[in-house]
Amino acid sequence: MTVHQLSRPDARRLAVRAQLLTAERPQTLLEVVRGLTLLQIDPTAAIAPNADLVAWSRIGSAYSRSELQQALNERRLLELKAMIRPADDIALYRADMALWATGGYETGWRKVYTDWVSANDACRLDILRRLAASGPLPSRDLPDTCVRPWKSTGWTNNRNVTQLLEFMVRRGEVAIAGRHGSERLWDLAERVYPPDPMVPAEEALRRRNERRLRALGIARARGPECPVEPLDVGPAGEPAVVDGVKGEWRVDPALLDVPFRGRAALLSPFDRLLHDRKRTTELFQYEYFLEMYKPVANRRWGYFALPILYADRLVGKLDATADRSAGVLRINAVHHDVEFTKAMTTEVNREIADLARWLELTVARA
Repeated sequence: MTVHQLSRPDARRLAVRAQLLTAERPQTLLEVVRGLTLLQIDPTAAIAPNADLVAWSRIGSAYSRSELQQALNERRLLELKAMIRPADDIALYRADMALWATGGYETGWRKVYTDWVSANDACRLDILRRLAASGPLPSRDLPDTCVRPWKSTGWTNNRNVTQLLEFMVRRGEVAIAGRHGSERLWDLAERVYPPDPMVPAEEALRRRNERRLRALGIARARGPECPVEPLDVGPAGEPAVVDGVKGEWRVDPALLDVPFRGRAALLSPFDRLLHDRKRTTELFQYEYFLEMYKPVANRRWGYFALPILYADRLVGKLDATADRSAGVLRINAVHHDVEFTKAMTTEVNREIADLARWLELTVARA
């Protein structure tokens, strides 16, 4: 098989095109989610919740936030492991769920999880009975009868019911049926997920890898294990090397040799274009850290700075805050990683104005 020889601009354009960030904007939310395969859920709303911000960055101010809630209510989109995914994709995870449910993982961290669930089997069965009778229910309506507490050095310590529900999602027993505000509502998976037949495990893995590569454009074949969504794509696509970057990549050949017409875009810090920080450094030569957890004095770019994309380069950060009480989108600073041309400044300002219009705010510059 031919190994594709790519320059860094070639590789970046693959990534930008795959992430639907070219001048040819998608028209609908479902088109965006099917193309990206997922929208990450994050409650931070210094500008807007991540899922909405990602959709806006692709569609523009024609996107209405009510579209997401409607698609979730109609279950065309579903929430799985902190990601919003097309309902049709759930069938690609059912074989893994069955493996969790039957105790198919015998080593490593998965074995620790399955052993903990087994120790609390009476609580698991009680949850299933209560949901069958009265679901959907918030976790606070499900009593904690766990005999072995969940131990963690983080915020999940002793949060037995919510942790057990997360593992029951992995087992394909329960699912998130909706939300009341930010509170998740739980129900039996059979009442939430579409009744599509389970895709066999090997085929499901292949299809997930292919869909992930189509959404990323270019990715490593192997990478560190990620419990929620991998960064690598296995043998999907075709091999490639990138000038000035060590190692072999995998590329989606359907995206090669496609004309590229870029634009300016303001991105969420959780955007999948730069979610893999190592890939971002290697291909875009761009430095970014989310600084919301840093003391104010230690921040370089701002509490929730938005990465700025221009064509196939990440060129800066926008420090902005949606001050809804004052009715303004406060622009604290525009940090330039490269010197902006007049055209770049004009297009970035146009995106800032569109962001304010979508948020129904007025732009206020510091």
